[in-house]
Amino acid sequence: MTLETIRAARARIAPYVLRTPTLPRELLGSLLGRPVAAKLELLQHGGSFKARGAFNAMLSLGEAERAAGVVAVSGGNHALGVAYAARVLGLDATLIMPNVTPENYVAGTRAEGAEVVLVADIAAAFAEAERQAAAGRTLIHPFDDPRVISGQGTMGLELLEDVPDTTDIIASIGGGGMISGVITAVKALRPDIRIWGVETEGADAMSQALAAGQPVRLPAVTSISTTLGAPSVSERTLAIVRDAVEEVLVVPDAEAVRGVQVLAEQAKVVTEPAAGCTWAAALRLKDRLPADARVALILCGGNVSLADIERWRARFGIS
Repeated sequence: MTLETIRAARARIAPYVLRTPTLPRELLGSLLGRPVAAKLELLQHGGSFKARGAFNAMLSLGEAERAAGVVAVSGGNHALGVAYAARVLGLDATLIMPNVTPENYVAGTRAEGAEVVLVADIAAAFAEAERQAAAGRTLIHPFDDPRVISGQGTMGLELLEDVPDTTDIIASIGGGGMISGVITAVKALRPDIRIWGVETEGADAMSQALAAGQPVRLPAVTSISTTLGAPSVSERTLAIVRDAVEEVLVVPDAEAVRGVQVLAEQAKVVTEPAAGCTWAAALRLKDRLPADARVALILCGGNVSLADIERWRARFGIS
């Protein structure tokens, strides 16, 4: 992936995705003691950034590949993004999902017209997707695909256009596709910008990979942040993160839920814990950032219900 592939992706997907705003959030800034802006990617089609990579991958397919249809693995937002893009482009799509996938994701994926196949776990999901790919379908990988990563990187271009004086970007990490795309775009244009990653405990595949020097498969994903629930990262995303990210912070689920609450109250947006954890990371960095830092949070998704939030608040004793 390069700045050129990301710019090409932007032109390719522009008719199909929203250019989401990056807006100043003064109340968050008052809490952090520095200006804060939020990239509101939760407003994207499908409720998350995933449509960008899905469209770029599918629009890059040849005629025979399009006719054969696509298959993807997801326990959440990638399913919604792929299903939405496939419907808009008129492609047949099958989503392989673990049977523990929250019902809102399963129902939303089916509502877009995709076939959903539920299997025992994420390992079984990838095995089934690889079987279907061997039979002729095109696999749209959730993060280990240069076309997908380039699509996600278009967020970085937009963010810098909206807040060109940004000094620090905080982004969450699942398999690492989103942050890899953002890194590629941002560092090509502004190599001085600091980029920070954040994971939740129990969904920390990137942190474990960085410690081990290679991708590590988690025995189980135990975090409530199911959209960060990649069982492992890839060699590709690990290399990009290792070379360009200042640090990957790992926060407890409770802090991510507190972040969801603060973002709702102070930024006026309802986010998933996968986005709420960026605020938790910002607070951890408060005493480490320069006084003149200007922080941007990537709020990557908002596929969550008020009932979910209330259940999590009760679980963690958050008032």
